Amino acid sequence: MFEWIKTAQRADLIFYGLLVGLTLGEILVVWILKMKKENKIREYVDSGFIAIVLALVIRTLFMQAFEVPSESMTNTLLIGDHLLVGKFVYGTKVPFTDKRVLTFKDPKRGDIIVFQSGFPPPKDIFIKRCIGIPGDTIQVKDKVLLVNGKQVIEPYVINRDLRNLPALLTTRDNFGPVTVPADAYFMMGDNRDASFDSRFWGFVQRKKIQGQAWVIYWPLTRWRALK
Repeated sequence: MFEWIKTAQRADLIFYGLLVGLTLGEILVVWILKMKKENKIREYVDSGFIAIVLALVIRTLFMQAFEVPSESMTNTLLIGDHLLVGKFVYGTKVPFTDKRVLTFKDPKRGDIIVFQSGFPPPKDIFIKRCIGIPGDTIQVKDKVLLVNGKQVIEPYVINRDLRNLPALLTTRDNFGPVTVPADAYFMMGDNRDASFDSRFWGFVQRKKIQGQAWVIYWPLTRWRALK
């Protein structure tokens, strides 16, 4: 039910191991051993250190890998899928602030979006499909999604539970109507009966959005661009 996703842990371990190792190596050859720039060992260490710093910048500002651990976006995303997420698509976030620069576009309906949880624990990362943008009126009626009063055709959605639960019991199958406020978005998982999303915890603030899921890159049999 929970759509929390995690960074690809193995890749993270290798990346940060290289970062720490090359940083220590740079300190050793430059400041402690004081090797000359012409020294082959220093050349290799310098080159590796520069490369890993550039990779860190790309990872922080532009693109990052994530792994899907839950079935909330089935069949679009499966457990174990590894994704590349464009962090700059909706604007590059300035580190340690909520400010964004170089915005290419705003989130739109249908985008598969990675965002930070707005509830405890606040550092959890979720992945959902954007269903509503600011000003939209959202309603779910007997499992059918209505946006601005019109039914949305969603070929990617699955409903595995044949029960239609009343709104008094849960907001899963009957919800709203609600209007999406300014600078916020309404998110839902494609596996509607097993998705913990905006029907339960509300809107996602613009500042919480981290990027757009672009590509499934692993396993290779699942490689494809996400629309």
